[in-house]
Amino acid sequence: MRNIWVYILVSAGVSYLIRVTPLALIRREITNRTLRSFLFYVPYVTLAVMTFPAIVEATQSPLAGALALAAGIFLAWRGKSLFAVAAVCCLAVFAAELLLV
Repeated sequence: MRNIWVYILVSAGVSYLIRVTPLALIRREITNRTLRSFLFYVPYVTLAVMTFPAIVEATQSPLAGALALAAGIFLAWRGKSLFAVAAVCCLAVFAAELLLV
């Protein structure tokens, strides 16, 4: 087995470079409307890409995950808080798995 500290240092260096490179290269405000629009939606898309598979695969039944997803989308669309959306999604999964299994 190789020295694990080498792997940790290399991964830390790569992670640092990924975060610092845009700060070092882009020194003025971005004025391109298309690029600004793209960058505005990046956090939302990243969150969706990370959470959607977990919503569907973390339950015993994909239908329970789909029901919770629908409930979450509905409540978020209505402007409810993140805590309320998460709580209702958890309750929806719990209820759906009680009824389906």
